Amino acid sequence: MTGNKIILEDLEQIIGSNLNWSVFTGKTVLITGANGFLPAYMVETLLFLEYQGIIKNVRVLALVRNIEKARTRFKYYLNNQNLEFILQDVCDPIYIEEKIDFIIHAASQASPKYYGIDPVGTLSANILGTINMMKLAQTHSIESFLYFSSSEVYGNLENSKIPTTEVDYGYLDPTNIRSCYAEGKRMGETICVSWLHQFGIPSKIIRPFHTYGPCMALDDGRVYADFIADIVLNRNIVMKSDGKARRTFCYLSDATIASFMILLNGKNGEAYNVGNSDCEISVIQLARKLVKLFPERKLKVVVNEIQNSGYLKSKVLRNCPDLSKIKKLGWIPTVNIDNGFHRTVLSYIN
Repeated sequence: MTGNKIILEDLEQIIGSNLNWSVFTGKTVLITGANGFLPAYMVETLLFLEYQGIIKNVRVLALVRNIEKARTRFKYYLNNQNLEFILQDVCDPIYIEEKIDFIIHAASQASPKYYGIDPVGTLSANILGTINMMKLAQTHSIESFLYFSSSEVYGNLENSKIPTTEVDYGYLDPTNIRSCYAEGKRMGETICVSWLHQFGIPSKIIRPFHTYGPCMALDDGRVYADFIADIVLNRNIVMKSDGKARRTFCYLSDATIASFMILLNGKNGEAYNVGNSDCEISVIQLARKLVKLFPERKLKVVVNEIQNSGYLKSKVLRNCPDLSKIKKLGWIPTVNIDNGFHRTVLSYIN
């Protein structure tokens, strides 16, 4: 198992949630984009459940494009017979003879730094990749399919629609190159409901808002990843905007529990917000909070609005989820922003 104390505590919290984990006994779960931040925690959760004897004979097929990255991310599990890596691009036709029971499709470029340099690759995983996964789901008559969408499908909302329910949508310009991500996610959702309607594929959709925690790529390009990197590397936080944009932040263990809850208990063809509406904060407030969480480092926040040409900034000034729908499934986020970011930084330092 993992040698990281913070991750181990997270896994214990996840498996202690009120879910019927026994359904995974003797089943095979395919997870695309398994190197990704949130899906990797889902891989670890399934393997930890087996390790703890809560389930038996679970098979995890981790589909990845970068095998070396996978071996690094899952270095503690390389001799685990329950884990198998599948090396390929999700946009290519996929053939798997082994019976698959669950599919979690999370393969996608999520960092804004890729939207401008690889828009085709950004949208392809959500459109071509989702179609490939649906065809595979048909072949295997799976029990449940979970598609990772995004809060970005909501576009630029009026203030009256924030906090945002699953049926609130704002303006999204399809001719803006940054829309390659949001429009790709929108179409991925439509593919899911189309295959459900025509072929009966039991698909559910998760729309994560900003999620953070251990094992984030510190060069991800998103502002909160930059902030964490600054604290870990003992650098002052340099703001590249006025920091007035407001975001909500959900800790990784909470988001992982929500993901499994939607996979197992969500209604077919429906989308669920996942976030933490109690943790809404402006970007500059987050920067100042992180500095205060680690006073011994004597860091400060510096405002220097020099734009990063490789980063396509969102025009959304505020996003906050209405969580009423997923709360009806029994999910409530429990990790507050101070504890969550403190744990995240410690997971790198340790």
